[in-house]
Amino acid sequence: MATEIDVGGIKFRGGRLFLIITILSSFVGVLWGGFEAYQRYLTMEKKINSFVSPDLSGFDKKLEVLDTEFDMLQSEMSMILEEVSLIADVTRDMKNDLKGDVRRIETIVEDVEQRVKQDSRDNAKDLKDTLDKIESDMDELEEKTSKLIRDALENPLSKLK
Repeated sequence: MATEIDVGGIKFRGGRLFLIITILSSFVGVLWGGFEAYQRYLTMEKKINSFVSPDLSGFDKKLEVLDTEFDMLQSEMSMILEEVSLIADVTRDMKNDLKGDVRRIETIVEDVEQRVKQDSRDNAKDLKDTLDKIESDMDELEEKTSKLIRDALENPLSKLK
């Protein structure tokens, strides 16, 4: 016994009946899905229409302040870099001047060392010459004194008393 349904003079049996029920249920599902989609659309439209954009003026003010502070920092950094560059130039000049001064002092010290060495040699020579002259004078004086003493002792008059 196959199931049979009569709809408006048309008879449906077994497999056809299953196919028609499937098509009807799919059609109902599509209608229900369309209704749900339309309902969500209406809800979303209602929310969109009631949407009020947030007040971002506070953020705008903060961004303005940050921009101003950033500009000030850039200006200060620029000034600092200029000062560092100036200090580097001055330091380089001072270093070069100091090198020149050191070279001049080295030259002066070498000159003084040469003079001291020469003076020391001259003084040593003068001292030797002076010592030689004194020794020569002492020898000469000793000879004169010895001669005078000899002459005095050999003098016949010195024997008289």
